[in-house]
Amino acid sequence: MAVISKKIPAPNKVEIKTALLSVFDKTGIVELAQALSARGVRLLSTGGTFKAIAAAGLAVTDVSEITGFPEIMDGRVKTLHPTVHGGLLAIRDDSEHQEAMKKHGIEGIDLAVINLYPFEEVRAAGGDYPTTVENIDIGGPAMIRASAKNHAYVTILTDPNDYTEFKEQLSADEGKTAYAFRQRMAAKAYARTAAYDAVISNWFAEVLSIDTPRHRVIGGALKEEMRYGENPHQKAAFYVTGEKRPGVSTAALLQGKQLSYNNINDTDAAYELVAEFLPEKAACAIIKHANPCGVATGSSLVEAYRRALACDSVSAFGGIIALNRTLDAETAEEIVKLFTEVIIAPDVTEEAKAIVARKPNLRLLSAGGLPDPRAAGLTAKTVSGGLLVQSRDNGMVEDLELKVVTRRAPTAQELEDMKFAFKVGKHVKSNAVVYAKDGQTAGIGAGQMSRVDSARIAALKAEEAAKALGLAVPMTHGSAVASEAFLPFADGLLSMIAAGATAVIQPGGSMRDQEVIDAANEHGIAMVFTGMRHFRH
Repeated sequence: MAVISKKIPAPNKVEIKTALLSVFDKTGIVELAQALSARGVRLLSTGGTFKAIAAAGLAVTDVSEITGFPEIMDGRVKTLHPTVHGGLLAIRDDSEHQEAMKKHGIEGIDLAVINLYPFEEVRAAGGDYPTTVENIDIGGPAMIRASAKNHAYVTILTDPNDYTEFKEQLSADEGKTAYAFRQRMAAKAYARTAAYDAVISNWFAEVLSIDTPRHRVIGGALKEEMRYGENPHQKAAFYVTGEKRPGVSTAALLQGKQLSYNNINDTDAAYELVAEFLPEKAACAIIKHANPCGVATGSSLVEAYRRALACDSVSAFGGIIALNRTLDAETAEEIVKLFTEVIIAPDVTEEAKAIVARKPNLRLLSAGGLPDPRAAGLTAKTVSGGLLVQSRDNGMVEDLELKVVTRRAPTAQELEDMKFAFKVGKHVKSNAVVYAKDGQTAGIGAGQMSRVDSARIAALKAEEAAKALGLAVPMTHGSAVASEAFLPFADGLLSMIAAGATAVIQPGGSMRDQEVIDAANEHGIAMVFTGMRHFRH
């Protein structure tokens, strides 16, 4: 229905007689203009788009000729005029609208081809405040929204990827578009302006340090439709926000089939974890169901991988492997011995590519760099009827003032293992307990309702690993252990001591801290408090 109050129905087919073309991204615009011109469509345009169409030898009218008003204020004001918006909003079958058009010399515009100033790109590139503000488009969104509202009569195109389908429709319908097509394009148009405004509003909140703006909108552009979501009966798609953070959203898929919903979630978890370790020392993280089953550093990437795998080689089967250095041939040879879903690294050598190619279903991603674990940003998750938004957990144990709370201070090696374990624990689902020794996870307990159970599970994993490796005792013996949140009772600590840990790192802050400290002193255990918690749900 074009106007329900006047009972004016929306026509199915609408002939394109006049088109307004005003785009920043000029991909395919000349070819589109040529197709329109060949059908006798009158072309209206502005600025650089006008110049591009005219340079192609096509007849085109500058918008200023129909408005009777020149572009002013450095081009800020050119299409914000009743002649333009009346042409887009006029209901052709409404006699009152027809009379107004005739009285004011307004001609109908049947097609609007509009895309916007590159605000997202300028922001991502780190443009300064004045430059970023100058790239906020005003006339473009106004024309898009006007055209989309009047989709009963106007076709709106905001994406060059739709030009081909549009031209095919013109050919099939003798220069006309169908109502269903105009509806789809209108829906796409409003989604585009919504995402655009979301980026702008979030940028303002960021630069003005407004942590909780009155309205928070997070937008994204469709990167790919997925075969299914977390489970086969769920539909899913992957949207990208435009944030230039190296990782799964920006990485190049060098080989393998499309990543699944779960692959993307797990790969993101893996790469964010391994980025905690500077590439001066090789590091590897192996992830399963968004939890690490092994993390290690080493003098080389292959050594780091072998040490990470040793923590839990059973769970690593079918996992995600993240590396903090360029994947080399030697490491690739080791990795392909095990069934693996995804490998992600900052880069990949040609030799390594050839080795991984022997496993055609193995997805290989080159991220082009490591994300900065200290960088600010937002994370979001949905709940029923709402959106939980928080700043990214960019706390780093190196930046904290560690407080020794026991009579015995940790040795230099224990302190290093504490820090390593706490880094890993930040990326383990709560409740989390991580044992580490010599830059290698010895056992990981994740996601349990009781922290004592997490400690026991981690110790059990270490015992199983020791049997598989033929070790006399589990690697938890002589290890440091991290809890990502405070130990509420001494029982968790006692479980850690029973597993062989000699040093403990935890945030502290429990009402029973002294009880836990007393138990540590009784067993000669070194303990430090970080003052920072890393819950992860």
